[in-house]
Amino acid sequence: MLLKTYIRHFLIFTIQQALSCIFPVLVFTMLALSHLFTGFIPRYDFMLIACIVIQAAMFFGGLETKNEVVVICVFHLLGLMMELFKVHIGSWSYPEAAFTKFAGVPLYSGFMYASVASYMCQAWRRFDLELISWPGHWVARICGALIYFNFFTNHFFIDVRYYIGVLIIIFFRKSLVKFHIEKKAYRMPVIVSFVLIGFFIWLAENVATKLGAWKYAYQHKTWAMVNYQKISSWGFLVIVSFIIIAELKLLKGDIEEQKH
Repeated sequence: MLLKTYIRHFLIFTIQQALSCIFPVLVFTMLALSHLFTGFIPRYDFMLIACIVIQAAMFFGGLETKNEVVVICVFHLLGLMMELFKVHIGSWSYPEAAFTKFAGVPLYSGFMYASVASYMCQAWRRFDLELISWPGHWVARICGALIYFNFFTNHFFIDVRYYIGVLIIIFFRKSLVKFHIEKKAYRMPVIVSFVLIGFFIWLAENVATKLGAWKYAYQHKTWAMVNYQKISSWGFLVIVSFIIIAELKLLKGDIEEQKH
């Protein structure tokens, strides 16, 4: 009987995770279909329109709240800032022409980051998340800021991501995320969730580059699997995203923080 319950809960968990991914799934679907419209509109312009329509449909359809849309817009802006910098220094490029490109960056690209925020907001609500032993607010915020700024400074100074990773392990080692399935509570170390989400985003990035969403320098002649080091990059981006959303929700009192 207990085994059947766990199997049922695993299936529910999988379904709820899939539903939480509705925004990124729709974005990838539009990417896959975008080449069909190149005779009428550049792909990047098509993607911007599609992302705006998807975002509006989710909001007016009740799948996202007003506060969640605000958070997603913040991530869109943070993502665009990073894209402008990374494209400028040649980390990757968007080779196709478009009307909605600024400094070589198509404006739809911010939605790729926003989709991560959308997933987290959806999952937070669907699983009624609680945080256990979350580090002090300023500790979390400083760690998040260090990670974000290192995405920029690592091109001019030493890359300190792994030193920051040590800080994350130290300060978040006791932190747990508590989620609920049919009122039964489960717990997972928050660091494990960082790694798992980062890994699955890396898998999605391989699909995105295969579909031509963007290209790294080593993918221009022929597609190649994204460098494994990008798993850590996405993992750190997940940490920043998680910290921002957690801090906003804790400040608003939308989730419960437990000390033990």
